[in-house]
This record gives sequence, structure tokens and C-alpha cells, in this order.
Amino acid sequence: MVHNPTTPFCYFGKVPKSTKVVGLDWLYQKMDELEYSSLQAVAEACELNRGNLYRYFAFETRPSIDLLPKLCNGLHASPLEVLTALGIQFH
Repeated sequence: MVHNPTTPFCYFGKVPKSTKVVGLDWLYQKMDELEYSSLQAVAEACELNRGNLYRYFAFETRPSIDLLPKLCNGLHASPLEVLTALGIQFH
């Protein structure tokens, strides 16, 4: 096969791209959706420390399972949605 430089070729062209938003991207989208003005406002709604909230969605640490109801209530999201956003995968 001869390479034709006018024909673009991508080795990853057939690999499906994940459209699942997780982590801080998910959190910031949720903030926009719920019209939270700051991370502090989200933390207050979740009754959590702002720094810890950030670390959870930056994948620096995992929250305890006891915090799941607070996260769900403050973010108006289902437990599955929150767990997925936190990078916890189900198989």
C-alpha cells in the first residue's frame, strides 16, 4: 500500500469515542444546569467541605458511601449518576 499524503488517515478513526462526562467536567455542567454560582454554593447545598468536594470530582480521593445521599440531594442527581461521575464503574 502506498501512502497518499492527500488522504487523511487516523489510526484511531474506528475507535468509538466515549461521550460520558465525568469528574470535574460533569460537576461544572451540573453547576450550570442547577445555576450554582460557585463551588462553595454546591458544597453548601451538599453540606460538604468545598475542598473535599473538589477532590472527589478531581479523582484525588473517594468519598465514603455515607456521603452519597448528600451528594445526590445537593446535585439533584441519582446515585448511579453521581457514582458514574465520580469514576466508579459498574460491570
